[in-house]
Amino acid sequence: MNYQQTKYYPTIAGAIHLVVLYIFIQTIVDFPLALVDYYKGTDYLYNSYKKIIVGLGSTIFIFYFAYRKAGVPLKELFPSKSFNVLILIPIIFFILGAQTLIGEINNQIDKVLPPPSWFWELFSKVFESDFGIYGAILKIVIIAPITEELIFRGIIMHGLMRNYSKFTAIFVSALMFALFHLNPWQFPATLVLGILLGILMVRTRNIYLCILGHAINNGLVLFSMQYANEIQNTSFSHSSKSNQLIISAFVATAALSLIFLLSRSLKSKRN
Repeated sequence: MNYQQTKYYPTIAGAIHLVVLYIFIQTIVDFPLALVDYYKGTDYLYNSYKKIIVGLGSTIFIFYFAYRKAGVPLKELFPSKSFNVLILIPIIFFILGAQTLIGEINNQIDKVLPPPSWFWELFSKVFESDFGIYGAILKIVIIAPITEELIFRGIIMHGLMRNYSKFTAIFVSALMFALFHLNPWQFPATLVLGILLGILMVRTRNIYLCILGHAINNGLVLFSMQYANEIQNTSFSHSSKSNQLIISAFVATAALSLIFLLSRSLKSKRN
């Protein structure tokens, strides 16, 4: 007897379509503004009101579109089962350890594919705000983690976990999350972060923990940029590169082990 297995939304193809649609909606506004800014020397592309309107409008449309396609209650699309708050501690240490290791990977990428000057200018503007450091925190540490996690660890992983293996769901959602940023020099960092957040979703089924993990990562990146000179003067930064990598690898490995342990202990209690 032949039958077709039910496919839940989104499949891998559906997830790709959703991300491309999200990028396209923002691009159809950004591209004309970028051309105007280039030829007329204006700054419409980075206008605060434009960013709020486009960002909020495109996000609401994607959420509504995906919600209708998924056809499940919000509490199922964005699960929020209980988790051990102590897991936030190893999450912080894993991100700190991984940043040094990823930095070394980025150094090797830069040798093969040096980032152009316009990239650094564009990248720095991501962390800038018309409202100073508080505006940057609002944009980078609060708004970005909420919107991106609801899409990638919420909507997308909901379908992937029901259609495929846990490994496939974690890796595909992380890969799409990294590609979504359209930044080859940021790819290793976003891929590792996506894998970590995917693991948290699979093991805890809590979208809020994923948002917190994402916010912690972005907050640490923002902190490292704001206090780059002070960080360079620490004893860790003055130690040899090999010592930095060994310590970072140990910290990241130990932290990841604790993440698995703490998430498993609570999962066992629920079972």
